Amino acid sequence: MKPSTLHCGRYRLPLDRTRSRPLVMGILNVTPDSFSDGGRLHSLELVVSRAEQMIAEGVDIIDIGGESSRPGVEPVSLDEELRRVMPVLYALRDCGKPLSVDTYKPEVMREVIAADADMINDINGFRAPGALDAVADADCGLCIMHMQGIPQSMQHDPRYDDVLQDIQEFFHERLQAAHQAGIARERLCVDPGFGFGKTLEHNLILLRHLGQLQSKLNLPLLAGLSRKSMLGSITGKPVETRLAGSLAAALAAAAQGAQIIRVHDVAETVDALNVWQAATEVVAATTYKE
Repeated sequence: MKPSTLHCGRYRLPLDRTRSRPLVMGILNVTPDSFSDGGRLHSLELVVSRAEQMIAEGVDIIDIGGESSRPGVEPVSLDEELRRVMPVLYALRDCGKPLSVDTYKPEVMREVIAADADMINDINGFRAPGALDAVADADCGLCIMHMQGIPQSMQHDPRYDDVLQDIQEFFHERLQAAHQAGIARERLCVDPGFGFGKTLEHNLILLRHLGQLQSKLNLPLLAGLSRKSMLGSITGKPVETRLAGSLAAALAAAAQGAQIIRVHDVAETVDALNVWQAATEVVAATTYKE
């Protein structure tokens, strides 16, 4: 049986696809060097304004990122990441939407959980020493992402024996580690990590078989394809003109069972998913006579 809710800190997020569209997670980067929108939100006022805009557009979760994870990027210090993230978290924690923090550092996890973060979104799959300990006793949601290698070198020459099977085995191992740490499954979702140590072919195989991966793991699946280089490879478009490709990827992921879609363009994605959901419901409810 597929989970019907995600336990996410102060919130219980509905996942029943027969009643509503997939959840939309809006990206709120407070970094100077993110691949798509780095440096645009250079003041707390602008960050809060962007968050308010996403709320008005129908966002379900706001994902705050204080360190870029684009290919080839250099890591930032613990103090710098906290300097970027904490003021935003404090400013938005009563906004009425779940707040996710995108981090792989256990020290950051502890600080943001103490400040009422509702989810930790870890590109490293909670593999850093102390990461599972940092979140075990909290009630926040956890997104376990797959990444081969590290951001500085992950796209140099990614290889798999069988990309779908290898990623499935990775998740089984991480879910077992989470279970041993005493973390309830109701708090967990998984992200196959499009573009994180994967070629275009790897990404397309994953996208085609998301439903198979979700059914094997029986956990909510998050898909983050917005504006990514795989879309540029397919369309030939630069990052700032990948909206159409991002919407197509979001709908493809939704059709394969993804329950959370992580995006830059909230309003457009909400509209596209609402139309897709309405059309899907009509088709499912209609009986045609021969």
